[in-house]
This record gives sequence, C-alpha cells and structure tokens, in this order.
Amino acid sequence: MSIVVWFTVALALWHFTIFVPDRFWQGIIGALLGCVAGGLVSGAIVELLVGNGLSETDLITFLAAVPGTILGAWIVYQIGSRRAVPEEA
Repeated sequence: MSIVVWFTVALALWHFTIFVPDRFWQGIIGALLGCVAGGLVSGAIVELLVGNGLSETDLITFLAAVPGTILGAWIVYQIGSRRAVPEEA
C-alpha cells in the first residue's frame, strides 16, 4: 500500500511541472519518470529507516515521497537544461 501512496504523491506533484519552462529531458514524460522514480526511491529509503512494512501507511509514508519527487524532477530538469542547444539568432 505504501508504494501506491508514493506513486500517487509523485503523480500529484508532477502536475506542477507545467509551471516550469519545458527543459526536462524527454519533455513532460521525462519529468513524469523523474518524479515517480524519485518518489519511489525516497519513500522506500525512509520506510526502511523507520522500520515500517509496505502495508503500513501513515503521514510519514506520504511525506517520505515529497523530497525524492522534487529531487527527481530537478535532476531530470538539469539533464535537459544541459543538453539543450541554444538557438542562434
């Protein structure tokens, strides 16, 4: 059940990437993949450190996915920004 919570949090926060200039690696799909991967990884790490099982959910389960989702989106954005070729006038 925790995995569903992490995925849902990542998906909800992914919707806010429309307010950022589209420089994500592989566009909005890359942003989705970065958010989901980050949310799942950070959620799993926090749950392992706390000692909860995957069937136990609480507020920490929700909050555990937030920093990873933001970090995942930031990493994908940085990769896309560095690969962007500046247009010549």
